[in-house]
Amino acid sequence: MMQIKVADAYSEGQVRDIVDTFNHAGITYWEKRNTIKVFEVGDSEWNVKSFQVPHLINRFAYKYIRKSKARRSYEHGKILLEKGILTPQPISYVEYSNLVGITHSFFISENLHYDFTFGDLIDQAFPDRVNALEQFAEFTYRLHENEIHHFDHSKGNTLMCQRSKGVYDFYLIDLNRMKFEKMTYEKRINNFNRLSLTPDMIAIIGNKYASLIEVPPAKVIEDIKTSCEKFSEFVRKKSRWKQRVGKRGPVS
Repeated sequence: MMQIKVADAYSEGQVRDIVDTFNHAGITYWEKRNTIKVFEVGDSEWNVKSFQVPHLINRFAYKYIRKSKARRSYEHGKILLEKGILTPQPISYVEYSNLVGITHSFFISENLHYDFTFGDLIDQAFPDRVNALEQFAEFTYRLHENEIHHFDHSKGNTLMCQRSKGVYDFYLIDLNRMKFEKMTYEKRINNFNRLSLTPDMIAIIGNKYASLIEVPPAKVIEDIKTSCEKFSEFVRKKSRWKQRVGKRGPVS
């Protein structure tokens, strides 16, 4: 069974052609758990994300209990644009399923030719770095004020386009893990902890963000630092646990 939703400005026939030919056409951009390809469609380019086949429980859940990652990505993208937050234009989501649940799913959006990712700002030699970091803090503030909680707010999931000298546009991607809710101070602070921030980045971003939420800069900087340290320790412990489990081998 196929479930398809296509935004009004686009052709369902073209969407069907792309998913039908996905395995042997397009230019592969990313291939790990999920696969991302770029397709030329007329005068434009479409970014097509094929999600990893979910395990059995999620296959059932994504069909009967909650929305699939592809559908969430599409719908969240629409909401972001309505709220004035930039993201590549959502085109379609496609789901294939059987009685057990979802088997395959795709999210399609306009392909964005960007200049940088937020991760590029980790490099201290990045030109105009302080200004770009301060604008990123303003961008994150706009997310929070619009009650957007992006759980994958990480260094690779914000794309940057230089609109003019010293002015940057920020685009959110990887949209399926997102919640629209009031952002408390604690949620705001913790939303910085996946960004791989260096100490000087914490100081720059924290100082700017503090001025926007009218909280003493020293407190915001220290709280972001603490949140980042706790998250890093969690990741280290999780990695060590996976290594130990892997060394034990399968349980007979």
